[in-house]
Amino acid sequence: MRYLLVLLAFLPSFSHANSADLDDALRATYTACIGIDDQLSDMKRLAGINTAVTAVGTVAGAGATATGLAKANKDAKQAQLEKILKELQMAEDARQKTLTDVQMSELEREYQVMDDILLGLENNVVQIKSKTLAQIQELENQSKKLGNWRTGLLAGATATNVAGAVIAGTNRVDADLHTQVADCIKSVNALKNAMLSARMSGVDISEAQTIVDACDDYEYVDLSKIDTRATGALVSSGVGAGTGAIGTIVSAVANTNATRADNTDAGRKREQNLNTTANILSAGTTVAATTATVFNASQISAIKRVASVAEKCTGVLR
Repeated sequence: MRYLLVLLAFLPSFSHANSADLDDALRATYTACIGIDDQLSDMKRLAGINTAVTAVGTVAGAGATATGLAKANKDAKQAQLEKILKELQMAEDARQKTLTDVQMSELEREYQVMDDILLGLENNVVQIKSKTLAQIQELENQSKKLGNWRTGLLAGATATNVAGAVIAGTNRVDADLHTQVADCIKSVNALKNAMLSARMSGVDISEAQTIVDACDDYEYVDLSKIDTRATGALVSSGVGAGTGAIGTIVSAVANTNATRADNTDAGRKREQNLNTTANILSAGTTVAATTATVFNASQISAIKRVASVAEKCTGVLR
């Protein structure tokens, strides 16, 4: 009976101690868990910006590819017309070489209408050559303009991919956030232990239970998925920046006056190869920018999953 009285005498002090332990655990949880929501909100905002940036790069790359294909079509038509013009000139040269002045006089005497026929044919050839030259010049101007557009669009796609790579490289879960989440998980577990002791002592644990219910899901969040998406966006944007930069240079070289003015077979082949390479690089830049956009969008989703836990936890702590 004496021992029981002694134990009962100490119960108020036990209850007070357990209440103090619970208060300490609550303060530790607040200190460890508050602020995570703000950091994730900044990351989500940056991921949204990067998604928009790389989407612009996708549009620019697609525009450069479409422009390059349109330019190739103009170049092919111009090549056909130049071939026709060359054949007309060869036919004209052959006719003049075949029919000498003496032969022409004999034909004219023998066939009085021959002069009118030949004159009509010659006039027709001159008209055809004139129209063909005009079409060639028009196609040349259009091709030049399309080439400049392709170069500009590729330069824009390159710039957006560079910006996307920079943002993706920085928008990662840093060591401080990793540490804070780990500390939050530890503090919540410590709060659970303090609640057990406090409950046995009859202390009200309703506030602590609300916090545990809201913050306990940190145990199940996967921060690595955020960084995995960031790495994917960084690599894709880096590839797009590389192909875009090379494509811009190749496109510019293909569209210089020196390149376009070389009408030798070797010169034409070189110009065609440069344009084909620029178009392939444009397509590659578009694919890379599209992939980066997908990674950025998926990073937003990964951040939102963690942020939903952070918002719920922060909501009960404030």
